[in-house]
Amino acid sequence: MKRIKLVGIVVCALALGFSSCKKTEKTDTKEANEIPNVRVQEAIVGDIDQTYELTATVQPEAKNSIAPATPGRIRHILVEVGQHVSKGQKLVQMDVANLSNSETQIENVKRTYKRTQELFNVGGASQQELDNAKLQLDVAQTNLKNLSENTFLISPISGVVTERNYDNGDMYSSQKPVLVVMNINPVKVLINVSESYYSQVKLGMPVDVKFDIFQGAKFQGKVSLIYPTIDMNTRTFPVEIKLNNSNNKVRPGMFARVTMEFGKAKRVLVLDQAIIKQSGSGARFVYVYNNGKVEYKQVEIGRRIESNYEIISGISAGDQVVVAGQSKLVDGASVKLVK
Repeated sequence: MKRIKLVGIVVCALALGFSSCKKTEKTDTKEANEIPNVRVQEAIVGDIDQTYELTATVQPEAKNSIAPATPGRIRHILVEVGQHVSKGQKLVQMDVANLSNSETQIENVKRTYKRTQELFNVGGASQQELDNAKLQLDVAQTNLKNLSENTFLISPISGVVTERNYDNGDMYSSQKPVLVVMNINPVKVLINVSESYYSQVKLGMPVDVKFDIFQGAKFQGKVSLIYPTIDMNTRTFPVEIKLNNSNNKVRPGMFARVTMEFGKAKRVLVLDQAIIKQSGSGARFVYVYNNGKVEYKQVEIGRRIESNYEIISGISAGDQVVVAGQSKLVDGASVKLVK
């Protein structure tokens, strides 16, 4: 009796197992037969404004540090921060004691040279003696000029005093200049432009410059210098923009936004839903449909234009690009189109 019951249990177990296997086999077959549904849209071509936007910091046209060649006592600083100065204007007076001594000494050297010249004219001095006297006079005059330039410090440019590091009576050291003068009309902006635009950037080319601090205001600048080399690491080249600043409204250190216009170009456009950002990198991809399958392609995108992205490279006009259903796709997967 027990043996009959055991046989019955085994038969039931085998029957259940067979039934379970059939269900699993059906499920696997069903999943294998499921093909992802996708929606595609044709990549089109449009005339797109080639606008290139960059950010930079405003720099002065020229910057000069006002300081003597050697340490010394500062007797009088003649200007203040924010004051406009002219080229050649006296800004600082250092201690004049050494200058006074040098002026006295050069008078003696001048007399010696004059006396030697008179003796030479009557045959009382040789040519070598006259040459030595002239050499001593030249050296003394050069030393006097250098000492004068380092006693009365003048501005080599017209501009604005932007920095003062000492007070009257301080001993100047070489750590910081006494004053800093900047020429801020015009000002300049240095930007790094992609090498793809190298042939399109021209001297005198107009550009628009905006500043966050002046909302709604637009300033006109011009390309004043194009550097002749490309940075091999960034694939960019420096371009200098000059900006008229007669009202001194723009100041060095301001954050600037530069817009360069390169006309129009025909570019491929796709819906923004088609663009897939690869996790962990800045690479962008799309799925392209062809004959029932999709291909995973990397693209270089440009600007976003309303609901589309400009495609610089990677696909062609007319390609059928997947715009919905990408989440279940892999490269080479079979798909079914839906409207």
